[in-house]
Amino acid sequence: MRIVISEFMDAAAVADLAARFTVCYDRDLVDRPDDLAVELADADALIVRNRTSVDTDLLGVAPQLRVVGRLGVGLDNIDVVACEARGIEVIPATGANALAVAEYVIGTAMLLLRGAYQSTADVSGGHWPRGALSNGRELAGKTLGLVGFGGIGRLTGKLARALGMRVLGFDPHVAASSPMWSDEQTSSRAFADVLAEADVVSLHVPLTPATRGLIDAERLATMKPDAILINTARGGVVDETALAAALRGHKLGGAALDVFDHEPLAAGSPLAGCPRLLLTPHIAGVTRESNQRVSALIAEKVAQALARPHAALASPALGTSSSPGAHTPSA
Repeated sequence: MRIVISEFMDAAAVADLAARFTVCYDRDLVDRPDDLAVELADADALIVRNRTSVDTDLLGVAPQLRVVGRLGVGLDNIDVVACEARGIEVIPATGANALAVAEYVIGTAMLLLRGAYQSTADVSGGHWPRGALSNGRELAGKTLGLVGFGGIGRLTGKLARALGMRVLGFDPHVAASSPMWSDEQTSSRAFADVLAEADVVSLHVPLTPATRGLIDAERLATMKPDAILINTARGGVVDETALAAALRGHKLGGAALDVFDHEPLAAGSPLAGCPRLLLTPHIAGVTRESNQRVSALIAEKVAQALARPHAALASPALGTSSSPGAHTPSA
């Protein structure tokens, strides 16, 4: 059996697969669609990250495809319905990068609240902006609002509580009476209340028709004027133009975006040059350790799927659409 890997994967996991299957590994194959089509002509499995678009066109050049492994948890680059129609199993790396994302959220929250870590050029140049940087805020005692209470959201809350934060959460798929809230020492709130009460709002939802533009100008206006917004979920969840306006108008304390509506971020974006804004290139869930965990998990699950008779393959349920006030939290 043959496996095509079109984006980067940990070397040890690639070697493990190569010992059991015929493997085509080219981390830049995603950027050469004609070559990718050739490699998929006789592929039984495809392993991708978030840049390979597994749509009907790609599936059309892969007649033998049985499995798609996703080195991550978001599935908006994979046409799950089309895969299900073909009997192709879609396997996300649920949970394997949760710690990396949770640490990113806490780290960027601390950076933005304190506001003191961009003074290197001034200090090394002989300036001493101590007075200007003396109003930074501590994380302890602040309120974290989680929009989405899946595995990543829950782990983020756990780290936040360990540092003295109070944690609120919204998730329409977790009943307010569920013991999960008390088990996680998190207060269940309505979406509007999370935005209004939190000092730090962290988004943990997938991109669906219901969540696109979820954080728009109207909802940004309900947040505290010194609140921090962190998005490690999907870029389309936040209206980037509205966020830029809120930051420039001093109506928000700061923001960190790891994901964008279009990636890479286009030149001339309204986000360019915004104050109190941290931008990173979709790497919140990517660390040396998480890449090893994610790659090892997907390598093993893809191998297991290929070992089963083809008729036994079945795509799992991977989320449902919902109304604008009720969106599906990410794992």
